Amino acid sequence: MSTHVRHPIWLPALKAADARTFASLYAVESFARATVSSVIPIQAYEILHNEQIVSILYTIVALLGLSVTLFMPLLIRRFARRWVYTAGACLLAIGSLFFVTHTLAGQLAGMLCRVMGASALSITLNLYIMDHIRKTDFMQAESLRMAWSMLAWTGGPTLGIFLYTRFGIYAAHGAVAVFALALLALFWTYRLGDNQSIRPGKTRPANPLANIGRFIAQPRLRLAWLIAFGRSCFWTTFFVYGPLFMVITGEGKLAGGLLVSAGNALLFMAIFWGKAGKRFGGRRTMTFAYFAMSAMLLAAGTVGASAPLLTGAFLLGGAFFTIALDALGSTAFMRSVRSYERAQMAAVYRTYLDFSELTPPLVYSVVLIFFGLGSVFVTLGLLAAVCGFVTWRYLPKSL
Repeated sequence: MSTHVRHPIWLPALKAADARTFASLYAVESFARATVSSVIPIQAYEILHNEQIVSILYTIVALLGLSVTLFMPLLIRRFARRWVYTAGACLLAIGSLFFVTHTLAGQLAGMLCRVMGASALSITLNLYIMDHIRKTDFMQAESLRMAWSMLAWTGGPTLGIFLYTRFGIYAAHGAVAVFALALLALFWTYRLGDNQSIRPGKTRPANPLANIGRFIAQPRLRLAWLIAFGRSCFWTTFFVYGPLFMVITGEGKLAGGLLVSAGNALLFMAIFWGKAGKRFGGRRTMTFAYFAMSAMLLAAGTVGASAPLLTGAFLLGGAFFTIALDALGSTAFMRSVRSYERAQMAAVYRTYLDFSELTPPLVYSVVLIFFGLGSVFVTLGLLAAVCGFVTWRYLPKSL
């Protein structure tokens, strides 16, 4: 028949997307971002020679990246998710080209590309997850995604520092480009963009300001944002000020990379935290994790430079409890957002990452005027305590 279309026999054989599909995509993406997570702050410090100015640089990048995140729904509506995801992976590779210039302008451009790429990848991947994973399975799916990324966040920072110190800047950032290309190949192999259920449809206009107002008007979405913001502030501080702390206290660049890798090695505990959340409830588990994280950070700030290795141990303790929030925190958003406005609300929700990269460096740049580097961890510990109280007070027991 003339209307009959004969499809290649291998197309129907491709498995439907499931939790492992998104875990594998996130794992490769994590390699692309983790490899230079310790290199970037050290490289910025080598260019600027001042930790306070490094904080200001991160603040500028976060401000610029925030606007991109808010306009992401417009890009998704105009170009479709698969192309926005593709652009995000390409931006990670393009950022590497700027970083290898080892100039202030190149550092700024590279960091901005990295932020924009991460924003595009995060928002689109979350939309795919919400389309393919049932709400009752979000907790298990998210803990699996975190666990699969463990290898990347464990070996990536040390690998990046090793390549940077042993073979130079081109080797470290060249590895990022390789992982970004591998991510593109894997994404297009899965052909998520061909799924009719995730193609852009006729939804409400994606006005960024209207989206913000709509998001703020929903208490559970506000709470989900705060939970994500608090734990993301820890990782921003850990990735940036952990390596800086080791360098400034004389432990060396490799110690900074090992600290970050050791913290990320704990990501395999995401499976444990997922089971704990299922048994004891998300509210109890996340509240406990926040208060325990706060205690570790306050201890790290109190010890400070007097015993750098002990301070590093307390930071690792904080990382252990933060992983509980990584594994369980996003379920508060995924189970609260309405299906017809997922793209718009996901973009606003994603601003927690931009604000967590913007607010801590801005606050720390002021705190560091009066106190030593340990004050950074004390400040973060106080924020964690506030987030823990709000989570215990307002998160529904049924979550």
